[in-house]
Amino acid sequence: MARYGAEHKERTRRRIVETSGRRLKTDGVAGSGVAALMADAGLTNGAFYGHFASKDDLVAGVVTDQLATQRDRIDQAIESSGSGVEGVVRAYLSPAHRDRPAEGCVSAALLGEIAHSGDAVRQAYTAGLLDVVDAVAARLDPRDPAAARVTVLTAFTGMFGTLQTARAITDRALSDALLQRGVDVALAQLGLRPATAGRETTTEVGTA
Repeated sequence: MARYGAEHKERTRRRIVETSGRRLKTDGVAGSGVAALMADAGLTNGAFYGHFASKDDLVAGVVTDQLATQRDRIDQAIESSGSGVEGVVRAYLSPAHRDRPAEGCVSAALLGEIAHSGDAVRQAYTAGLLDVVDAVAARLDPRDPAAARVTVLTAFTGMFGTLQTARAITDRALSDALLQRGVDVALAQLGLRPATAGRETTTEVGTA
């Protein structure tokens, strides 16, 4: 029987992390069993422990991967769109991001469950989130990174809550209005002048 090499194992692990990210953001950590997560990757339940020590180990890997991807997307959006950090805010608090949780931000999808997870998951989240925050903070005030970090983290926290609420309420018009007001609030917190109300962007920065 052929033995798979380290490269094959790493590709498989990567596939599990990627497919698990979509399910976890849709169904939550508690609502996503190991069997379902492995099935999404086209693998049997028994193969799980060949790649992860526990479900928390997988969740920590997903959180790390999701936030690293979000950091990359933010960098690309800022460099290519010409709209800077404002464009990131508008893309995050957009109807498109609201309506695609499986492809969106891990913070808005899982923050409550992450807060009640073990140390490994919370440490992975802390490191990944601060990497994202610092990437934005460096573009706002590179002279005072500590203060800029707190400013961006405060704005991001509000954005997470705004997106969660916009997804939860059933009144579509109110949800849209909440997103737009959230943009104005976040831009004010970041010290950026709001652009013309109602302008939309299609840049994807949620995945996060």
